[in-house]
Formats: sequence, C-alpha cells, structure tokens
Amino acid sequence: MLMKQIRLKLAKRPARILQGHPWVFAGEIETPPKIEDGIAAELLDTRGNSLGAGIWSGKSQIVWRRFSRVVREWDGEFLSAALEKAIARRGNALPCCRLVWSEADSLPGLVVDKFEDTLVIQALTVGADRQLPFIADWLDRKLSPAEIIFRNDAPTRKFEGLELGISFYKDKVHTPRWFKIDGLEYFLDLANGQKTGFYLDQREQHSHVAKRHAAGRNVLDACCNQGGFAMQCSRHGAASVTGIDISAAAIEASRKNCERNGITNANFEVANLFDWFGNNRDRRFDLIVLDPPPFARSKSALEGALRGYKELNLRALKMLTPGGILATYSCSQRIGIERYIDVVSSAARDAKRDVRLLEITGQPADHPSLLNFPESHYLKGLILQAE
Repeated sequence: MLMKQIRLKLAKRPARILQGHPWVFAGEIETPPKIEDGIAAELLDTRGNSLGAGIWSGKSQIVWRRFSRVVREWDGEFLSAALEKAIARRGNALPCCRLVWSEADSLPGLVVDKFEDTLVIQALTVGADRQLPFIADWLDRKLSPAEIIFRNDAPTRKFEGLELGISFYKDKVHTPRWFKIDGLEYFLDLANGQKTGFYLDQREQHSHVAKRHAAGRNVLDACCNQGGFAMQCSRHGAASVTGIDISAAAIEASRKNCERNGITNANFEVANLFDWFGNNRDRRFDLIVLDPPPFARSKSALEGALRGYKELNLRALKMLTPGGILATYSCSQRIGIERYIDVVSSAARDAKRDVRLLEITGQPADHPSLLNFPESHYLKGLILQAE
C-alpha cells in the first residue's frame, strides 16, 4: 500500500520545514487526504518534491513531525534502528541519564530516561503512543531493566488527543527508593515525581557550579526542587546553603535527601520566590542559583515570562555580595539564549551592577539538540560575576 501524502500550500511566508525544521503546522498544508493519526505520511513541497516521512496527527496544531528524510514507514524496523542509534550515541551511559530525546533522536515525542535499573518512558505524540508496546518490548529485550514505567501524564498529550495516565510494564508497580546520582543519594518516586522523576538535564550543572564556585560561599538555591544544587554546593565546601521552593513536597524531599547524605549546613523554606525576595531584601549571598520552572509555556505567556525572568534576576543581583556569582537558567523553549542574555542584561542595568559573563551553559550531551530545531535546545544558562 502506497504511503499517504500531504503537500505544503503556497504561502507568502515559507514554512519552517523548508529551512530544516522538522515540524509542519495545520495552516501550512493543503487539505490532506484522510490519514489515520499516528502513522507515517510523506510530505511534498509545492512543486511535488519529497521532504521525507513524518508522523501524522490531525488533532494537533503540529500535524506532521519528520522522523526520516527518506520515505519509509514508522514501523518496527525503523524504530529498532533509531533506538539502537540513540543508545549508541550515549556511549558508556551514566547510571542515570537520558537515553532517547524525541526529535533529536529521530523519534518524535518519545522520551526514555534511565535511573540505574529502571526505565521511565514518556510518549508525547500519538505516533509514539501507538508504538509504545513495541518500544517497551524492544527496550526490555535490549537493556533488561528491572522495571519500566510509562509516565504518560504530561499535559501536552492532550494536544494530540491522548489520555493522561501512569502505568507499568507487565504491571510491575514502582516502589519509590534511593538512587545515586553524581555521588549523592536521592529518594525518588519515578512514577509521581515531576517530569520523569528527576531533572536529569541539570545533573551536570549541579556539580559544575558547586565545584567551581561554592567553596567558602553562602549559597542561595532558588527553586531548589529536590536539592540538587544545594547538596552539591554543601558537598563542595559551601559555608551555608539556603533552599527555597514553592512546593512543600520538594522541600520535604530536599530535607530528606540532606539527612541521607549527612548534610547539616543546608536550610530549606517553602515560599513563593518572588515573595521571598521581597521579604528578605537585606539578606546577602555569595552564590545564587536561579533555576525556575518554565514561565513561557505558550506563545501568549511569553511577555509575562520575560518580565518574570527579569524581576527574579534583578532581585538576585541586588542580593549578591561584591564579587558574588549568579548562575541563572531558563528552560523555556520559546526563549532563546540571545533573548535571555538581553533579559539578564536589562536586570543588571536596573540593579546598577557591573556584571561579567563567565560562562554560557546548555544541555548535557545526553539531551542533544538539532541545529535547525531550536525547540530542542530549550535549556540555557549564564554564569555571571557581579562587582
């Protein structure tokens, strides 16, 4: 049976797919033939030239996501090869790392994280969701994990017409337990924690910032989550650590993790960070880590997100001691590194501080990004020193 085809329509503004981006939006194509959601379709340009094969999703605004520049089916043969390549790219993978990262591994909407002998899978597109049984069986045969958890509770699944839920491969229910990540133990509930249970994308930054900048300093870990930055800073010689998070569960987890790891100089508070900055204007820190959740979850939220990022960085810069370090991050995919630099520069101007850029940071190697797909390069950071 011949593969279904869709065609780009003539438009004043060329579709981003023509510049290498892997997505096509509903308004960019001619009326397509009836296509079943979650199967492969070939994309043609306005002249009828093939642009490759992608997964069709008629319920989403992103109706087509390329997985191959060669026309082929979204089937077991392709998935086996793509999964094999994704795992090979990680080489000698760490005990806890990302094994598959969506379009960056030619597997749109599929995320696979490894936590020692446990795999956590997210299917964020209808194409990935339809193939979950095959994917899980393949990973089970190839990697022999003790358990596989399906974290299909991400709200973005609704855009694909998918239901939300958490389930377990072969009905083996997950029991929360201690996992070791970069020399520290964390008590993780991989079936219910945020994202896939832990922010693996910041794993390297936790220890990187701590090793370079924490020794002898009084540290503020803003939006501390499970205490990754806080514990690594304490481990690498911080004089004191204060952790703030709006989530009581996150603060409880941070305290529990510190107790397990013998960390005694870290204190944690449940608070809205904006309010906390306003109520603690006279406090000073030598190292501040700003790692908030994504503010710009939609296009309409972008301007508010930029104001929020500026306000947080302004307040942090005012709280830094002379010579103090600010490690500031954004995981909003709609805000690129240039725009984030502009936001923080504006905050430095309003704070009346001279600020040196020490380092620009990004995602670890197990979270690869595609050059023509800026959405895949969502995490960016600046390490700064204020006079």
